[in-house]
Amino acid sequence: MYDRKRLKEKAEKAKDKHASIGPDIDLKEYTVAPVPHAYMADEDLCKMPETEQHLLNMTGIDVTKKDRGGTFFQKDTQVIHCHARQDGIEVIPMTQALEKYDWIEEYYWKLASVDSDKYTAAAELDLHDGYVVRALPGSKSVYPVQACLYLEKDGLQQNVHNIIIAEEGSELHMITGCASSPQMKTGLHVGVSEFFIKKNAKLSFTMIHNFGEEMVVRPRSVARVEEGGLFLNNYICMKPVKSLQTYPVTDLVGRDSVARFYSIIVGSPGSNYDIGGKIVLKESGSRAEIIARSISNGGNVINRGHLIGDAPDIKAHLECRGLLINGGTLDAIPQLTAHVEGVEMSHEAAVGKIAQDEIQYLMSRGLSRDEATSTIVRGFLSVDIPGLPPQLKAEIDRAIEESDKDVM
Repeated sequence: MYDRKRLKEKAEKAKDKHASIGPDIDLKEYTVAPVPHAYMADEDLCKMPETEQHLLNMTGIDVTKKDRGGTFFQKDTQVIHCHARQDGIEVIPMTQALEKYDWIEEYYWKLASVDSDKYTAAAELDLHDGYVVRALPGSKSVYPVQACLYLEKDGLQQNVHNIIIAEEGSELHMITGCASSPQMKTGLHVGVSEFFIKKNAKLSFTMIHNFGEEMVVRPRSVARVEEGGLFLNNYICMKPVKSLQTYPVTDLVGRDSVARFYSIIVGSPGSNYDIGGKIVLKESGSRAEIIARSISNGGNVINRGHLIGDAPDIKAHLECRGLLINGGTLDAIPQLTAHVEGVEMSHEAAVGKIAQDEIQYLMSRGLSRDEATSTIVRGFLSVDIPGLPPQLKAEIDRAIEESDKDVM
């Protein structure tokens, strides 16, 4: 059982607690007051301005809901659309789940700690909403569920808490797009996410960020993978942002459980990114992989990765690669920790620049210098993600293609 009063007391004590890494942010600079928006039916979504539709489309969100198993859309503090289209898949606003369903008590703040820092505390003290997506036992996602967290109100601190559950033997695919209005100047997004991948379940979760240049972004996520479970966690941010700090953690608690993190980051001028992830392998037969691709196009990027082996007969690999194009900085910080004998863990890290001989070769084949550079960048950012559904792979490829001209 969870005690909401106790949670708020713990959050209150941590409301001024700085994050362990990343620059400190003064939360008093932002407002948390509710911003009302009308609920939107299917036909209303399709009537959104073309500029907004294009922005959402670049984050993998299709307002027509074609080839989507469900849709969640939150604008500022208000849920404006929520619907599941497939049997066996539930999509519920977080505040509604807390009010109506007793089973949510088994998951709410069970993996993430409400008092980790000021951001997790804010997500409880001033919770706006968020989503609960659950695949029932044995159900299989035909199409991915899409979720959009959108900011329009200038100066807003958007606080959300998300829970994603893949019940035993289920298969769930999600694509989440986070974006801000082109007219928005400053804002803060705080997102707490808890992932539960149960026995022999599979969850693929793809997050695409498309925030504005003055946005501050503070995601906090924790996952738990049981026996035979698989968790694919993909993170893409190729647009300018003032400050991004994220460090997802996954615990592999069952035999033969698997977690794979893939990230694609492009650091634009004036942007600061402190990203990474940690996977703890706690049972024999578990496998983990962290693959990171980062480009500094004038921004500052820190890429952290940590693999921890707590059981024999585990395998884990960490790969951080960075590319400098137009200045900025890149830091790759890989870390391996083994607590028992019989682990197999490896890492490789590399930071470099585009080789001139590669550019010259492509130019000799008829490409201009810009076209040659663009081709090399696209190839560097292309990451093969095993087990990703074709629809999500297509969304990632399109996001890279759309962003390529901005990188250059």
